[in-house]
Amino acid sequence: MAAEGGGKEMNEIKTQFTTREGLYKLLSHSEYSRPNRVPFNSQGSNPVKVSFVNVNDQSGNGDRICFNVGRELYFYIYKGVRKAADLSKPIDKRIYKGTQPTCHDFNHLTATAESVSLLVGFSAGQVQLIDPIKKETSKLFNEERLIDKSRVTCVKWVPGSESLFLVAHSSGNMYLYNVEHTCGTTAPHYQLLKQGESFAVHTCKSKSTRNPLLKWTVGEGALNEFAFSPDGKFLACVSQDGFLRVFNFDSVELHGTMKSYFGGLLCVCWSPDGKYIVTGGEDDLVTVWSFVDCRVIARGQGHKSWVSVVAFDPNTTSVEETDPMEFSGSDEDFQELINFGRDRANSTQSRLSKRNSTDSRPVSVTYRFGSVGQDTQLCLWDLTEDILFPHQPLSRTRTHTNVMNATSPPAGSAPANPGTNGNSITTPGNAIPPPLPRSNSLPHSAVSNTGSKSSVDSAVASGVSKFATLSIHDRKDRHHDKDHKRNHSMGHISSKSSDKLNLVTKNKTDPAKTLGTALCPRMEDVPLLEPLICKKIAHERLTVLIFLEDCIVTACQEGFICTWARPGKVVSFNP
Repeated sequence: MAAEGGGKEMNEIKTQFTTREGLYKLLSHSEYSRPNRVPFNSQGSNPVKVSFVNVNDQSGNGDRICFNVGRELYFYIYKGVRKAADLSKPIDKRIYKGTQPTCHDFNHLTATAESVSLLVGFSAGQVQLIDPIKKETSKLFNEERLIDKSRVTCVKWVPGSESLFLVAHSSGNMYLYNVEHTCGTTAPHYQLLKQGESFAVHTCKSKSTRNPLLKWTVGEGALNEFAFSPDGKFLACVSQDGFLRVFNFDSVELHGTMKSYFGGLLCVCWSPDGKYIVTGGEDDLVTVWSFVDCRVIARGQGHKSWVSVVAFDPNTTSVEETDPMEFSGSDEDFQELINFGRDRANSTQSRLSKRNSTDSRPVSVTYRFGSVGQDTQLCLWDLTEDILFPHQPLSRTRTHTNVMNATSPPAGSAPANPGTNGNSITTPGNAIPPPLPRSNSLPHSAVSNTGSKSSVDSAVASGVSKFATLSIHDRKDRHHDKDHKRNHSMGHISSKSSDKLNLVTKNKTDPAKTLGTALCPRMEDVPLLEPLICKKIAHERLTVLIFLEDCIVTACQEGFICTWARPGKVVSFNP
């Protein structure tokens, strides 16, 4: 980020920024927080998280927001850019003793104006199912902590399911639950269902069906976050061992792997069409990974500390017709672009699906994603066609697409352009995936037949239609705050930074052997993106970044949830 008039100005909190779309403006009256608006003393507390749901009520104001601050959990009507926030009237407020909420997720499938199902994970390992509209607490899972005693790091409903949900813990284990089943009165006993490269899946050995239905163990180190592909068929997981692992959710097969430059990976997200995955972590970088080619296609450098959240913006994209001679893929290659899993992505869907309707006239797509970090900065990035489908080695000079230094893909990696092979490659937008080309350096070890597809189906036939979860071997609970170094930064990375790889602990894969491979290309071997904007927007580390249709939502560890109106979306307010 270039200096903007001196050190004093550099430390000022920005309240607006401009991109090619126009001016994004912070709406101070749309700020959500604890009712007293007092900054929360965040020392030793879990990250502030935000969840949204739309209940489709008749008033046209169906958005609801949930957020945790310390021991407290709040549930409000979210008025966004339309009206000022009224913090005096939370729909529901809960204060917990002895444990803190760490994460939460609404079931969008079952939400109505009269009832919503909200899962809440806690620092002591429990998971609660509550209805903040009815103000009910229906169930508590892992109540006696017999399944896992460590902090819940991520909880999500299984897409398309009213009853199944996944829970990841800082122990490195991940579990599949069914809300209709009990957790039993004794610790679960497990039997191996399937085993593969760096992962194992176990079923719960019990006379009657009980939770958890499945337990996953993946790699080594805590599991920090997981994300479902837009169609729900694949699961991307990032771990403290620095690995991204992508699984087929139904068949429990490892699809591909990527290694951070150094340190743990903390966050992960999918592009709206399921073609790309972006991660962020302790190497201060954002990394773009191709689902089709199973390889790193770009890195982004702009943050000065750990990257805590990455997210694609499904509402901001640009589509332009290009010279047919520049076309680098077939129409079939992009047929999955018309499939999206986000209700708010309609505008993006119509633009991206244009690729299918132009026949011989190809279209150029630019993906927008964002990131926030412990450096209190918000970065926005554009992923353009010359990065996604390079026709020739890019020059080392800076170009209009913010590429700083890039060369041709490293030897042994798959080409960025699938070309004619695109017809045989399936992304998460399509149905049954055929065998996929692997360009990473993991050995293609045969997955154990201990659990074939048929045995998998029979093992969970009692009400479970989908499963998969991810996790890692037991290790000490690394508290995020204790590990954080405020001044920890990459600075200017070069290939000589390999000495920092020793930050990865207890990893059977020797980090020194992954650097320079397709698992972890050297910095000079892939395009290096610059952020479109990089702005300091908070006093404390940022923990939330959510792209909505008319605004961007961010939150910091002080407990302030901020709404940034998109260009042209600011309206006059009547508090």
